Amino acid sequence: MKVLFLVQKEQRILLGHFYASIAAHCECDLRWLSDEEQADLRGYFRRAVPQPEQYDRILLFLRFKKQLRQVAFIRSLPNLVELEHDAYQNFIPCKYTGKFSRYYRAMPHVRVLVSGAGVARRLQEEGVDAHFVPKGYDDSRLRDLGLERDIELGFVGSLGSVAYSGRKQLLEDLAKVEPLLITKTRSGDEYLQTLNRIRYFVGADVGMGEYMIKNFEAMACGCVLFTFDQGEEENRALGFADGVNVVLYRSLDELREKLARLRGDPAHAATIARAGEALARHSFAFGHLGERIVSAITPALRPAVAPGFLHRLLGRLGR
Repeated sequence: MKVLFLVQKEQRILLGHFYASIAAHCECDLRWLSDEEQADLRGYFRRAVPQPEQYDRILLFLRFKKQLRQVAFIRSLPNLVELEHDAYQNFIPCKYTGKFSRYYRAMPHVRVLVSGAGVARRLQEEGVDAHFVPKGYDDSRLRDLGLERDIELGFVGSLGSVAYSGRKQLLEDLAKVEPLLITKTRSGDEYLQTLNRIRYFVGADVGMGEYMIKNFEAMACGCVLFTFDQGEEENRALGFADGVNVVLYRSLDELREKLARLRGDPAHAATIARAGEALARHSFAFGHLGERIVSAITPALRPAVAPGFLHRLLGRLGR
C-alpha cells in the first residue's frame, strides 16, 4: 500500500519513531509540513503533490485548527484518512466542542483514527467511519533505567490549556495535602530521567474521557500509575485493571486512600509497576502501533460523495 503521510514539522513531542513504525508497514511517503504549508494545503498539493490519486491512502496528522479552515479542499482529496489524537475535545467543554463532529460530517467518506475507545464509538453513532487506535509512547527513548525513585509522588506535564482545567484543579488540591511534585521538563533525556525518579505518577485526565499519553509514558518508565478513571469502556479497551497494572481513582479521597495502602505495602506497589510496564511494552509502544495504524487504514474506504448545499455550508464553518 502506497501512503502519503503528512505530519506537523513543529511539535512539542518527539514522534519520529512513531512515524517510522508506520512507514515500516507500508510504502510510505512521509512529509513534514510547516505551519505555513498546513495553512495552505491547496497550495502545497498544487506544488508538491500534483497527482494525489497515485496514493492508495493520504493520511493526515496535522493541526486540526488549520484543517478546520480548509474543509472544501480537504474533502476533495482521494483515499483520505485522518489520524487525530485530540478528538476527545469534541465532547468536553472547550473551544472545539462539537467542531470535530461538524468537520467529519462535511466529509462522510473519510476514515478517522482516534485515540479513545469511547470517542470512536460516539463518532460512529454520528455516522463517522471512526476507528480506535490508542496513544502510545516512544519505546526508542523511554524505559525503566532502574534508578533510585527519590520522588515519591509526581506529575510531569502541562496545566495551561482550558482542556486541562480539571487536571490543574485536582493536582493543585492534591499538592495541598500530599508531597506532590508538579514539574515540566524538556523532551528527551531530561524527561526520561525525571520519570525514572518518580515512584507514583499521578495521571489526572479529569473530564477528558480518555487517557493522555503521559499515562503510557509513566508506565513504560516503571512508575506506579495512579490515573483518573475514564470508565469501563476505556479501561477494557486498554487492558487497564485497577490494583493490577494501574491504580484507578474517581476522587481525591479515593486517590489518597489507595496511596496510603500502597505506602504500607511496597511489594504490591512494585508488582503493579512491573505489570504496568509490561502492558505498556506489549500494547502501547510506538514500535507496535505502526502496524495497528496500517491495519486500520487498509480496508476499503467509503465512496466519496459530491458536496451538496449542506456540505458547502459546512465547508465555511472554520472561516
